[in-house]
Amino acid sequence: MHSILATLEQCRAALVKGGRPETAKLVSLAILDLRIDLSKIPDSDLKALCDAMTPDDDAAERSNDPKSTAGQRRRAVLKLVK
Repeated sequence: MHSILATLEQCRAALVKGGRPETAKLVSLAILDLRIDLSKIPDSDLKALCDAMTPDDDAAERSNDPKSTAGQRRRAVLKLVK
C-alpha cells in the first residue's frame, strides 16, 4: 500500500507540473483516502474534524455581513459522507 501511495504522489506531482491541477486534485483525494485507510482513523474522528472545520450557522451569517470581518473562516472543501 505504501508503494501505491508513493506512486500516486509522483503522479500528482507530474499532473501539477504538466498543468493539470484539477486532475491532480482528484489524485489528491485518492491519496487522502489511502492515507486514512493506512492510519486507521475512525470515522467518528473524521466526522468530528469535518464538523470542527465547518463553521456553524451563526458564523456563516456573520461572514455574509460585509461589516463583520471577525470570525470568518473558509468553508471546508470536503465533507465526510458515510
